[in-house]
Formats: sequence, C-alpha cells, structure tokens
Amino acid sequence: MSTGNGSDEEALLFTLKYNPPVDPAAGEKALKEAKKILDKLGIVFLLSSGTCLGAIRDNAFIPWDDDIDLIAVIGINGLTWEAVDTAIATFRENGYFVYESNDTTSRSFSMIKDYVRTGWDCYHIMDESVWVYPRTQIPAKLFTDPKEIEFVNEKFLVPNPPEEYLRRKYGEEWRTPKRPGVYEKDVVSKIPSAALGGEPAKLKVLDEKGSPVAGAGVVLAGGGSSKTDESGYADVILAGADWYALVIRYPEHEKVLYMENLEPGKTYVYRADFEATVARDVPGQTGTLGNVLTQE
Repeated sequence: MSTGNGSDEEALLFTLKYNPPVDPAAGEKALKEAKKILDKLGIVFLLSSGTCLGAIRDNAFIPWDDDIDLIAVIGINGLTWEAVDTAIATFRENGYFVYESNDTTSRSFSMIKDYVRTGWDCYHIMDESVWVYPRTQIPAKLFTDPKEIEFVNEKFLVPNPPEEYLRRKYGEEWRTPKRPGVYEKDVVSKIPSAALGGEPAKLKVLDEKGSPVAGAGVVLAGGGSSKTDESGYADVILAGADWYALVIRYPEHEKVLYMENLEPGKTYVYRADFEATVARDVPGQTGTLGNVLTQE
C-alpha cells in the first residue's frame, strides 16, 4: 500500500485513516523542530492532548499515540491570526505538508513531515472558555499562565495546572493508561448533548454481515442523536463541514468514531467490520480512530 513520500497529502491521509503510532525518536525530532520554528517566530504554544498527557503522566510519548499535539490561543501572549499564517508558511518552507480545517472557534492544522503528523490547534476564547475537540469546554484561564516543564531534554509549556486540564479532557481516570478504543469513550461520554443548528448529513449503518441496521442509535458528540430507519439510514445535523466524533450503538455493539470528516448534504456508510478490513489492509493496525466512514 502506497503511503506517499512522508511529507505529502498521501502520507497525511494514510496517518489519519490508519493511525500508525509515532516512533518516539521520530516524535521527539518532530516536536523539537516545531518548537524551533515557533520559538523563532515568538509564538507561544503549549503541549496538548496526548502529548501533554504523556509528558505529565509518563514523562514520555504514549506508545500508541499517533501524532504530536500542540495548542495556542488567539489573544494570549500577543498571538494573532497574522502570526499563525506566518508560522504555517514557515512550516511549509521547512518541508511540511499542511492541511487546514476551521470553524467559528478555531483553526486546526494537520502537518506532516517524515511520516510524523503534528496537529496544531489555534483557538478563540468564547465565554471565557476554549472549546477543544471534540467540543470539550476548558476554562481559558488554564492557558493564560502556562506552566513550564522539562520534556525530552527541552523546556515546554503546558496548561496550568496540567492535572486540571487533563481531568477535564480525559476524565477522572486520566492517570490510568488506556489504549485507543477505550480513552475515546471517556472523552466523548463527558460531553453534554446540544441542539446544533445546521443541515443534515445521512449515515447508513451496516452490521458485521453488511446488512442495514434498523433502530441503531447515532450520537454526535456535543450535538444531537437520532435512530436509523428500516433501511439503516439516520440524519445527523452538522453545523458545517468539519471533523466530528460520533457513537454508533445497537444491541451488542458500540463504537466511538473519534475523528470523522463530515459535510452536510452527503451520505456516509458505517461498516461494523471496519476493524477487520483495516487489519487486512495494514497488519497490526486497528480502525478505532479517524475516517471509519466512507461516502456512499
């Protein structure tokens, strides 16, 4: 299977679909290069998500983590969108392929070089909070006075206090290591439902035998829920084209789809045998994250 040259769109799409774990040595190199670029531009950034969790809990990269996670907040430490644009141009000049997605609360960048994906999320403050993916509310004050830690023999900033950030992000059991397919449930289960305005996309649910599932529950994290009809279809109301987390449930089956790129007006298909398909395509990999759905 072709995976691109390691620093192109094909390589990025491969990592988003199959989530190969980052080699610790390669991750350290990527993190230090990102720090060098951002420090030179005077941009203050923090470690976030799995990178922050590994640094605080284990003083190491999490063995099954699939990317490097960075965060910055517009308006804090003088950060502007113009500075972000300059930084992205600099990453590209240094050999990175960069993909951008954005909504009303953030601009998110997926960058890849030498097969290592780095995610950099830049957020607005709304109602004294930062709404991090997938719609988890974090008080903005945790980012305004970040804490300095030592990690991979360098100084980095993390939310302050980092324990509170990790509790809000991953739940009360954040100190307990959890592999993919488990920790996502903790994250998504904490997010309250809300009635999102927007337009519907359709989702068809197929069981392990490829047959449509009637009455399956489809829950959009931070959004609404619906049930599939007799033909296996459900409407999912989306605020716009973006990355979303969903939960698919029916008797004896529950699956969290943690990163799905969805767009209103389109129809997607969930296949319950996805993990077996991925295992055939890429031995040793599972389909617990990202791009499980396909378009009909």
